[in-house]
Amino acid sequence: MASKEPQDDSFVTYDLKVEVICPPGKKILCNAKNGDYFILKDEMLYLPPDQGMSIYNISAALPLLQAKQRKTHPNDWMSTDDMVACPDPYCPSRLKITRCGESVWRHSDVSGFPPMQQQEKK
Repeated sequence: MASKEPQDDSFVTYDLKVEVICPPGKKILCNAKNGDYFILKDEMLYLPPDQGMSIYNISAALPLLQAKQRKTHPNDWMSTDDMVACPDPYCPSRLKITRCGESVWRHSDVSGFPPMQQQEKK
C-alpha cells in the first residue's frame, strides 16, 4: 500500500551577487561604479539603497542567472565561469556573478503543476 505521507517537494537554488568589476584607471561607460552590485535572492532582484544599475548591464547577465542559480556539474562551464562582458564593446567593465547563499523552495509553493515524481506514478 502506498504511503499517504506527502513527499518532500523541496529544492535548493543559489542566491547570487552580480557585481560591476572594472580595471583600475579605466572608464566605465554605463554610469556604474566599480563595486556596484545587485543581489538575486530566490526570484527577487535587490539593489542597495541609493544605487542604480544600468538596464543594459542587467540584460547582459539576465540570461545566465537562472542557470547560475541551479546546481551544476563541477566541470560545467556554468560552475566555473563567473564573468559577463559589458554589452558595450568599448567598455572594459565586467559583471562578476558569485553564488553567495542558498534558498530552499517547495514545488507546491511555486507551481500549480504536480512534481515529476507524482506525474510518473500515473
